[in-house]
Formats: sequence, C-alpha cells, structure tokens
Amino acid sequence: MNAVEEFRAEFRDWLRSALDGDFAELRGRGGPGREHEAFPERLSWERHMARAGWTCVGWPAEHGGRDATPAQQVALHEEYALADAPARVGHLGEQLLGPTLLAFGTSAQRARFLKPIVAVEELWCQGYSEPEAGSDLAGVRTRAEPDGDSWVVTGHKTWTSMAPQADWCFLLARTEATGAPREDLSCLLVPLDQPGVDVRPIRQLTGTSEFAEVYFDGARSDHVVGAPGDGWRVAMTTLGFERGVSTLGRLIGFRRELENLIDLARHNGAARDPLIRDRLARAWAGLEAIRGTALRTLDGVTAGAPGPEASIGKIYQATWHRDLGELAMDVCGAAGTLTDGAPCDLTDWQRLFLFSRADTLYAGSNEIQRNVIAERVLGLPREGRP
Repeated sequence: MNAVEEFRAEFRDWLRSALDGDFAELRGRGGPGREHEAFPERLSWERHMARAGWTCVGWPAEHGGRDATPAQQVALHEEYALADAPARVGHLGEQLLGPTLLAFGTSAQRARFLKPIVAVEELWCQGYSEPEAGSDLAGVRTRAEPDGDSWVVTGHKTWTSMAPQADWCFLLARTEATGAPREDLSCLLVPLDQPGVDVRPIRQLTGTSEFAEVYFDGARSDHVVGAPGDGWRVAMTTLGFERGVSTLGRLIGFRRELENLIDLARHNGAARDPLIRDRLARAWAGLEAIRGTALRTLDGVTAGAPGPEASIGKIYQATWHRDLGELAMDVCGAAGTLTDGAPCDLTDWQRLFLFSRADTLYAGSNEIQRNVIAERVLGLPREGRP
C-alpha cells in the first residue's frame, strides 16, 4: 500500500468510527440550499475533526497541517464525500484564506490567523462581489482609507457566502489612486463583530440564506494581505485555490446525485423515454470528462494554486450541475411541481434544481471564465472594455 492509500485508509477508518458515534445523525446534513441545517452541531463536528488532526491537512506542519500531498488531499475529500459526512463550515478559511496567507501573509498574520482556522475557532467569508461589480472584480468600489496603522472601510458587498455565520471577512477594497483599476486594489482582513458592519441575509430561491449583503460604514481593519495595491494578484491566487483539490470531493457528491436520479428514473418509468435515457447517459459521460479535467489541474496545485486552466473545469462543472438540475425536474415529471409540505418544504430534487441555477454565476460566471481562458490560457487579445 502506497502513502496515498495508507492516508486514505487512515482517514476512512477515522470517519467510520467518528460518524458512528455521537455525530451519526449529522450524516448528509447541510450543503447547498440546506446550509442552515444543524449548524451548531456541524461546527462541533468540525472542531472534533480539528482535534483529531484532520483539518488543513495540506498545510505545512509548522502551521498546524500534516504536509499532505495533493494526491492525499484528494483522497481526504473523496473519502469525506463517500462517507456522506456533514457539509463543512470552515472551508472558506481552510481552503481560501489560509493558503493565501501562506503565500502572501506576514509572519505576524500567519501567527494570528492560521491557528484559529485549523482549530475552527474563527469562521471566514469572502467579500469580493458588489452590486456594480459581480464577476468583474476590477469594478470594485468599496474603499479603504488609511488612518494611522489601520484602514477605515466603507462600501457594500453582496452575495457574500457564509457571512451570517462568519467572524471575519477577507475583502477587496480600493486603496490607491493610480487610475489603473487592477492596481488600486488591496486585500484586507476585517472583523465583522464591530461598529460599522451590517450583515443582511439574502433569502434565496431555496428559502434559505447562505448569502448576505454586508455594509461597511467606517469599519476598521488592521491587516492588509500583501502590499497595498497588490490586491488583484492576491485575489487571483485566492480564486485559484478555490478550484483546487476539494473539487474532486465535490464530484463524488455529483456522482451520488446522478446515481440517485438514475434510480428514480428507473423507479418512476422515466427511463423508458429514450430522450431521458440519452440525457442520463450524457450526464454520466460528462461527469467522467469533468473528473479527468480536474485531475489534470493537480499539476497546478503541486506548484501552488491551480493556474488559469482551472477555469475550464469551472465551466464544465457549473454547466453540468445546472443541466443535472433541469434533468431532475424532467425525470420527476408533474410530481416535481409539488412540494413536500406547506408553505415551501422542498424536495431534494427541487432544491437541486433551484440552487444549481446559480452554479454558472458564483465564483466567476461562465462568461468571465471564458475570458480568462481566452486571455490567460490561449493568449488572445483582451476584450475591449469601456
């Protein structure tokens, strides 16, 4: 047994034992459209993982990790999904901010923030999108003005995932005045529990509120990641980490959804329709192609964050999952229009359909991903901008 399989077996055995004990009822809880489910219990579960040494495994040991290789990290995410373990609550700190601090943070910032992320003692959200700057981060209008050793932040962020539960926000703000949009940005770390911060949950189609609007009116930050004006480079690196090894675990969840949908089609007779059978077969083939694409990005992970080529996988995954939600409604037929209860108790298939409408928008819309591929992978001229 090689090192990867030994690591996989160790984590699988730990999961089996941990999820058969006090946390057994958390199997399958949380996730898209269900992020409200058992949140305090899932937080306790993740802290239990931390005490056992199963958070931030890819980080250097000196910062609380296990120096796990990319292949070992993939094994962890796959086993976690196969075990139907509860949706993670500290993933934005572990998978996005932490690696960014390892790449750009000062020794003081690493000492202050990495340990609480490993222990799941502080939760994070990402403040990038704004009402007038969704996927176009160069259009960010939130400003941060220097005030002694601190920065005073004023602006409005939206579609901020996990903001209602977060303790801190890492955000992009305009701090410079060079006139070059990408060179005026800085990445700041802002505590949310302070005057001048107003978090307003956004009710989604699923009836839940994973996202929020966050208003900053004189909020203060003592931390800039990287140099002032280097926010664009920091942000692009962070987005690269977002498309890293955890993708392989997400595909396990996609496969489970597809297999359950195939079972439903066989049970309710929808599989007798040749068009439905063809779409199910195409979905299976598409998922295999997505996995192959994701594995190829591991070369980028080995060198740090995945490169711009990861945008190819983002488009594949987003479009495939959105299409699966549409296929699910066609397999359900007329029954797909009926909820499980009043006023709006959604079925799993309805929740999949409604939430997956956002897949091609969040974390960079498909249109933005195509621009990234054209300009940064194929070397085509940049799109004209006003």
